[in-house]
Amino acid sequence: MKSIDINCDMGELPEAVADGTQELLMQYITSANIACGGHAGDEQTMSATIEQALRHKVSIGAHPGYEDRPNFGRNELRLAPAEISASVGHQVRALDAIAQKLGAGILHVKPHGALYNQAARDRVIARAIAEGVSRWRSDVILIGLAGSVMLDEFRAAGFLVAAEAFADRRYEPDGSLRARKFRDALLADPQQAAEQALRIVEHSTVVASNGAAIPLDAHTLCLHGDTPGAPDIAAAIRRRLTSSNITLAPLAGNRK
Repeated sequence: MKSIDINCDMGELPEAVADGTQELLMQYITSANIACGGHAGDEQTMSATIEQALRHKVSIGAHPGYEDRPNFGRNELRLAPAEISASVGHQVRALDAIAQKLGAGILHVKPHGALYNQAARDRVIARAIAEGVSRWRSDVILIGLAGSVMLDEFRAAGFLVAAEAFADRRYEPDGSLRARKFRDALLADPQQAAEQALRIVEHSTVVASNGAAIPLDAHTLCLHGDTPGAPDIAAAIRRRLTSSNITLAPLAGNRK
């Protein structure tokens, strides 16, 4: 029987934390990537999100990004590797300090936004991320884009890695994510996202923006908590996968 992790970027929108939207999402996922003060997040949102994850037995991960809140960490920055390492290290330690107070552990780290996309094609940036995490710990799983150089660099740095595919994003023929400047970059229709998730898990392929099928072998599927209608998308994905006899399990179980 096939198994997959479903991860979601969380702790990014205070209103979603407060109004119950985020906790609703927790019912459908197995791992939460928690914003830790860079592109979003503060002590209050980190604490609340960790508590929600603990209630729903969802695996906890850090989600560091560029410290560029006005642009939500989605604009590419040109920082020296040492600056990236220092920022990533600071962010994961900030989340860890709160997690320890709440009796929780961090099991994975996934970069956010522009930092993630740059690392997928730039080995220097990927190495800087790994260096930043290693200053804290080296026994966590690093998540990176399936088929990208960032996974190679994370492995070379001594980390266990998880290849990630996106249920709610459109792909380009080269395996990269379609830029958000395009109106069809997001798959906001729950059934479309669910169909893409099933194709990735069952057939290790995804249909690109030009209609071509590209290979995609993944350990974890991502959906975005800030996408309009995210709980409906998450519910549709979970229903489609479980009805196809696919087991949902966090990375700690999948990557042993």
